[in-house]
Amino acid sequence: MTTLPRFGRRTIGRRAFDFDRQAAVMAVVNRTPDSFWDRGRTYELDAAVSAALSAADAGADWVDIGGMPFSPDTPEVSEAEEVDRVVPVVERVAAASDVVISVDTTRVGVAERALSAGASVINDTSGLADPGLAELAADTGATLIITHSLAAPHVHHPRPRYDDVVTEVVAFLADRLERARDLGVRDEQVILDPGHDLNKNTRHTLELTRRFGEVVALGLPTLAAVSNKDFIGEALGHDREERTFGSVVAATWCIQQGARVIRMHDARAAVDTVRMCAAIAGTREPAYERHNL
Repeated sequence: MTTLPRFGRRTIGRRAFDFDRQAAVMAVVNRTPDSFWDRGRTYELDAAVSAALSAADAGADWVDIGGMPFSPDTPEVSEAEEVDRVVPVVERVAAASDVVISVDTTRVGVAERALSAGASVINDTSGLADPGLAELAADTGATLIITHSLAAPHVHHPRPRYDDVVTEVVAFLADRLERARDLGVRDEQVILDPGHDLNKNTRHTLELTRRFGEVVALGLPTLAAVSNKDFIGEALGHDREERTFGSVVAATWCIQQGARVIRMHDARAAVDTVRMCAAIAGTREPAYERHNL
């Protein structure tokens, strides 16, 4: 069995995590009319809040709330509109639950408003394209997710090329981590994300998943955002609605290599995946014992 780095305990928002024993589940709530997954199902405010609280009831440790899709194929929204989409959801979820709330944004203004409303994590999918996000994390103590991404926010990066995708992703994350440190962010605030499918084709992402442990070896908790992505659809030949089993397998593979946050659309499936992996590893007790007793 691979020996993993010691990640220790962290307090994020109002919850404590022992990342030496078990991964955390991050559920996804997109308040957009054109999300690649839910196609606007959680665009209305009440629907977004209900989805977030339902995920928490299903056992998710936190919810990731976004107001603008990553894809450049969708219309870009203004910062004011992104705030209007995200902040009311954060406020209502924070008032109703102690679930950790992250804001999926590349804009300092949106992140600042969301943190004031009750979020405790900045999920920056741009790889610190704006260093102000690291400065904000340093000033507020918020957790900062640093993601590998080659393109500027909402910009296409066609036909990405790598000599060795894993080596280059690791080098990128190490560089961005050093930048964050220089801006005052403590290691205890950082989670790393190699960016499955972000400026990568399916073969790149399969290689990254296969060698996920090399990212984990950087020594900080690492996020696996594998849920329903194109690499799963292309690997299996499945449409978007048929990717749950493939997502669970990819998440399990990453957990075995040390992933400590799993970002998934199906909260219940993700919770069962994380808990079963921990039970097999011996770091979680069975919910009950009756068989052959």
